[in-house]
Order: sequence, then C-alpha cells, then structure tokens
Amino acid sequence: MVGSVIVYNNVIIGEGWHYQAGQPHAEVNAINSVKDKSLLKEATIYVSLEPCSHFGKTPPCANLIIEHQIPNVVIGCIDSFSKVSGKGIEKLQNNGCKVIVGVLEEECTLLNKRFFTFHNKKRPYVILKWAESDDGYISPHHKGEDTIGPVWITNTYSRQLVHKLRAEEQAILVGTNTAITDNPKLDCRTWKGNNPVRIVLDRTLRIPNDYHLFDGNIKTIVFFQEDQKEKIATRATATLLFEAIDFSNNVPTQICDVLYKHQLQSVIIEGGSKILQHFIDTNLWDEARVFKGKTTFSEGLKAPKLKGIVADSITIKEDTLAIYNNESISSM
Repeated sequence: MVGSVIVYNNVIIGEGWHYQAGQPHAEVNAINSVKDKSLLKEATIYVSLEPCSHFGKTPPCANLIIEHQIPNVVIGCIDSFSKVSGKGIEKLQNNGCKVIVGVLEEECTLLNKRFFTFHNKKRPYVILKWAESDDGYISPHHKGEDTIGPVWITNTYSRQLVHKLRAEEQAILVGTNTAITDNPKLDCRTWKGNNPVRIVLDRTLRIPNDYHLFDGNIKTIVFFQEDQKEKIATRATATLLFEAIDFSNNVPTQICDVLYKHQLQSVIIEGGSKILQHFIDTNLWDEARVFKGKTTFSEGLKAPKLKGIVADSITIKEDTLAIYNNESISSM
C-alpha cells in the first residue's frame, strides 16, 4: 500500500497510488498523471515507501525517477524487503537525486504493518478475533441436540463487518472443535472481496469430508499430526493442502512458519477458545478484535483472557468492537 505525490513550486502536479500487486507502482502512476513532464526536472516526488530498484512484476521505480530527472525525493520509510532495502535510495543518490528519508515514518510503516511483519519477523501478521456474550462467554455449553452451526452472539451488522475484515486479510484459521460444531464456510460472502485462504487444525483428521471447509471452492490448508499421513493419500487436491506439524510442541510458532512458507502475510485466528489462548499465551499476536454482544449465557465456554492496549472501540448498533494492539511485541 503505497502513495505518491509530485510537487512543483508548492503546487501538486501529480499523484498516484499502487492499486494492486502486479500493476504499476505509486511513483509510476504519479509521474504518468503529470501533464507537463518538463516540470519534473524541478519537482519533488514524495512517496510513502522506498522506490524499488529491481525488476520484479514491474520495472524499477528508481530508474523511472532518474529517467525523468526528478531532483528531490522524499521517502516515508525504507523498504525492508531484501531486494529493495536501501538499494533504491542508494541508486537515486548515486544518480544525483537529493533524498530525504523518514518523513512521517511511523504512519508509513503502520500502513504496511502486514508487509513489514512478514519480511522482518518471517511470519504473518496475526489477528485474533472472537465474539463474546455480555457476561464473557464465547458459546453456551449446549446448543441443542444434533445442532451443527454457530450460536450467534452479535447482530447482522457486526457479522457483515466480520466478512469485510476477512476480505482484507490473506488467511483465516479455526481449530478442530470449532470446525466440527459450527461447520463454517470461512468466506466473505456478505462483502465484496477475495476470500482468505482457509486454515484448519485437524490433528487426527476428524472433520467430516462433506463439511464446507472441504468443498474445494477456496484454497484450504489442513494441519495434521504426522502419524495420520496415510489418511490423506487420496484427499489432497490443488485447493486442499495438508501440512504435518508436531501438536505437542509450540503449535502457534509452527503454524506461522508454515504460513510464511506459503507467502501468507496475515492471518485471522477465529477460534476456538483453546487455539486463541495458545496464541495469547505464547505472545504470538499483533492485534485482537473482540466483538461483544448483548446476549447472555450465564454458563458456557469462557472467552480467552487477553492483555493488550485498546486502540479503538466501535459501537455497531448494540454491539461493541474493541480493537487491541499487542504493545509487548517489538516494533516492525
């Protein structure tokens, strides 16, 4: 997520942003938007992230800036991606550009917190999410005989917001019990956007084959115990993948290692309570989104216990969404 603005004599003459991976970068769109290209030789280009200097899905932006002889470049933050980090700045300086780095650096870094977490910490940006009743439970003890499906705690507006949030992340994860009792689709069907990759923990492969998670509509990764390998011989497909891990040893870290291997920059941990608490106890989370409804259960499965800094609180009709940041994790 990158933005760029070009200024000549204190007047904005061009601006652009990066629409989608594989499409022209912000600097390209900003330069292309300038009507009188002769002004670029006396202009300043502002960009939130260091211009790239390598050929990836698109040509290097540093080369384009040099080609148009833009003399002044102001950069929000350095790109930590190894193919770019510092190299774009060096190329610009070696070709006579005056470069200033670190303007609004914190804001520019937060804009790409998933990207920086992925490249700096070698893991996805981890978001915890759950809904809890007004008296602190995530589900009642008994939903009713032979009942498969979720017990709704929040209203329809909150549930639509959840689908919007899913569309903004690359993966979503649930544990075995949640998968079996709720039979979730884990998609964003009430919001326009891409469905996240579905991740499910199924140590002994207990989840029925006819459940939504295995419908083949969305890429799905199943974590299972190595000694169950013979059960997956005929199940793996292009959209259904299986990854063996050791369920007796630091499961959250192993999950993040595998997701990093699959190039997934963010993941929502949606439950159940046990896997959420595992991530909390190992301090392997960056953000938590906790929905609280007006429903009360009196008894049931207690919501996870979380310590964090409340960054925001949103009222959604009668529901509340509290967003926590994990302040104990070092900066990106």
